Amino acid sequence: MDFTFSTTGTIRQQRGGAAQLGRLLADTPATAGVRRLLLVTDPGIMRLDLAGPALADLAACGIAVTLFDGVEPDPKAQTVRAAADLARDCGAQGVIGFGGGSSMDVAKVVALLARSDQPLEEIYGVGMAHGRRLPLVLVPTTAGTGSEVTPISILTTGTQEKKGVVSPLLLPDLALLDAMLTLGLPPAITAATGVDAMVHAIEAYTSASPNNNPISRQLAMQALTLLGANIRTAVKQGADIDARENMALGSMLAGQAFANAPVAAVHALAYPVGSLFHVPHGLSNALVLPHVMRFNAPACGPAYAELAPHLFPDMDMARDSQAITADLIARLATLNTDLGLQPGLRSVGIGVDDIDRLAGDAMNQTRLLVNNPRPLTLEDARAIYRAAL
Repeated sequence: MDFTFSTTGTIRQQRGGAAQLGRLLADTPATAGVRRLLLVTDPGIMRLDLAGPALADLAACGIAVTLFDGVEPDPKAQTVRAAADLARDCGAQGVIGFGGGSSMDVAKVVALLARSDQPLEEIYGVGMAHGRRLPLVLVPTTAGTGSEVTPISILTTGTQEKKGVVSPLLLPDLALLDAMLTLGLPPAITAATGVDAMVHAIEAYTSASPNNNPISRQLAMQALTLLGANIRTAVKQGADIDARENMALGSMLAGQAFANAPVAAVHALAYPVGSLFHVPHGLSNALVLPHVMRFNAPACGPAYAELAPHLFPDMDMARDSQAITADLIARLATLNTDLGLQPGLRSVGIGVDDIDRLAGDAMNQTRLLVNNPRPLTLEDARAIYRAAL
């Protein structure tokens, strides 16, 4: 089969690496000569001083840093424009995204807009961005989005609709995985982001994309092995650095998988939940995951069954794929509850009267729905949301 697999140029896993960020930049060809940086993050990161050691090392290495710490959950297009304006005004020679998926997604587009003549409106979609970008470094502080290895940025437009910028230009020059940054994550965020990474791997493995490829499938299986074995420990014993590191690695591998074999209906139905009701992305995915999988099972049950023992090694594999898949979906639903996640859409303020609006917005996510293993109609979307209540 023909396929293309692309990923981040350099990936570095190093405990305490963020405190040596200036020195790591000097060792990375794309950033070795950079002396003025824009660091993109969110208020929570600054309040917790997670970026403090990195900022100190950058200063010690003679690198001037301008801080943009205004990233919000489900980042808005206007936030990206403001950060890009700041990058131009301060003469930034490079951009660092430091934080969760929102901060990294903003940093990606800022690195592009700060050096490009294209307005933001022209680069939404797949392959619409052109030209060059500033050197880009991404440092995740959660284990879930995999944004540090994806060519995708998801932004919320003025209409509350989520749109994606998808381009190889968004892949950073360096991704730094420092599990020490995740030690203080609350259990709820650890759980939601961990399930988000599982969704990435599951959807990549079963993606109907013509670029679904053997590399992505192997990465997805390895990601689920790491995530399944460590998520409970990471949530319930948050100071366990080995579990945290395995979650970070699993999240990154899942990110590599879906960056090349794109995600589908779980994300398409989760996006309106996030943008309309301000539910965190990982939790939005967790709430609809079992219900989308039940819908998809007639089309990809055998593939789901192949993934089952990676998530749950004690799964009885002496049954037919239909029984294994049903067991897998039930266990994933139970896992959400075990991890302390909300049990359904009603628990985040969504009711029956919201279903039509959610379904209508979900059907606009054609970039994602085309990858679903089973075609999904507006009425199918309504039925899935009803089941997820």
